[in-house]
Amino acid sequence: MYELRIDDCFSAAHQLREYQGQCEKLHGHTWRVRVAVQTDELDDIGLAIDFRELKGALKPLIEMLDHSCLNELPVFEKQNPSSENIARWLYNELKQNPALASVQLQQVRVWESDAASAAYFEGA
Repeated sequence: MYELRIDDCFSAAHQLREYQGQCEKLHGHTWRVRVAVQTDELDDIGLAIDFRELKGALKPLIEMLDHSCLNELPVFEKQNPSSENIARWLYNELKQNPALASVQLQQVRVWESDAASAAYFEGA
């Protein structure tokens, strides 16, 4: 089994509705995103997937989030833009991307700080 990971980041503001504390106020993070895929097979030249394809699948999603107020994006109008929900949204968007058909999306992890992250993956 092979596992490949890529990392990217974006800067954005958000607020957690109905949160009883400081995070209910508008604030920002430099979010870090890690996408992990896996496969049993390599192609004819020994690659699971070209890293450029994996990065290319993530790039438009990062661009949508970058330098935005996440609460104002349609996907987060009714749900809080928490690390958990961002990770799940990214996972579901990437899972539908045909560029990733040759690999299995394993996990998306989102950090809101160096010490705090959430991951989304599908259980067995």
